[in-house]
Amino acid sequence: MKTDASEITSRRKDEHLELVRTRDVNSQRDAGWDAIELPHCALPEIDFAKVSVETTFLGRRFEAPYLISSMTGGSPEGERINARLAAFADRRGIPMGVGSQRVALEARHANLFDLRKVAPKATLYANLGIVQLNRGVTADDVLWLVDLLQAQAVILHANVLQEAIQKEGDRDFSGLLKKIPALKKRLSVPLILKETGSGLDALTCRRAVDAGFDALDVAGLGGTHWGFIEGLRHHERRPLGEIFRNWGIPTARAVREARAAIGPQVPLVASGGVRHGLDAAKALYLGADLVGFAAPFLKAAVDDDDEGLDRFLDLQIEALKIALFCAGARSPQDWSSAVFQATGGHL
Repeated sequence: MKTDASEITSRRKDEHLELVRTRDVNSQRDAGWDAIELPHCALPEIDFAKVSVETTFLGRRFEAPYLISSMTGGSPEGERINARLAAFADRRGIPMGVGSQRVALEARHANLFDLRKVAPKATLYANLGIVQLNRGVTADDVLWLVDLLQAQAVILHANVLQEAIQKEGDRDFSGLLKKIPALKKRLSVPLILKETGSGLDALTCRRAVDAGFDALDVAGLGGTHWGFIEGLRHHERRPLGEIFRNWGIPTARAVREARAAIGPQVPLVASGGVRHGLDAAKALYLGADLVGFAAPFLKAAVDDDDEGLDRFLDLQIEALKIALFCAGARSPQDWSSAVFQATGGHL
């Protein structure tokens, strides 16, 4: 009996999830946060109770500048986790990028869970690998995914290292940016370019913005490393996963260079190896507008622990407020404007 493409992709997603849950799949290089020192202000002349971490991203207001980063999807277990995280995002007022919707597209059905049943008001971002635009995916397909999710934005993720190491990888990344303007004309929601753990370089950031992307997620080196994960999936590919385990741009550097490359106006997400609210504060200081967490949310969701999700988010909000307060800032916006202007765009 022939196995269809959606079943093959779903099986691969389950393998990814199991490896993330059971193995150390992080890069061996850190994201660079420890090298960043925030300015300490001994007398901030601020009432801590008035420190605000509310933020606006792509025209929407959120409780905190935090994003539940895209992680997994396309299998029963992955969709169960997506449903739990989506319900949490709805309740707590933070945005979420869903896992890859490639399985839904290949099977051409509404996937295994309708996230809007559990998250009717959540800000949810659709997600698909950009390389699929070279594999027959059309603007109509992307619009179908947006309608399926009732998405407020579309993430196209660039995972060139993962595809190169993956035994079944799609490796034709030629001419992709040329396809963005036509896609953008068809979309009624913003378009986000996201890496998957190796970082967006400055040249790609500039080209992506010129092509029509509305926001960027650097998704740098320092956290889960998908190239290494693909090496673990197949014995003969394991040496490649080991060789390239530390390939990429550390997230702190990627944020700094991306912001300098695209200027202060283009919305920017920092994700990849963000451990806590102090790392998030450093990302915002370097020029990010939103900060993505993946593994910490995933672990709490896998444990079926809603209280764990709340505890984690509450702790990171408090840590961010403390960092702002001790550095003499009333909000992340104090940094995003003042720091960039003071440095002339060279953070």
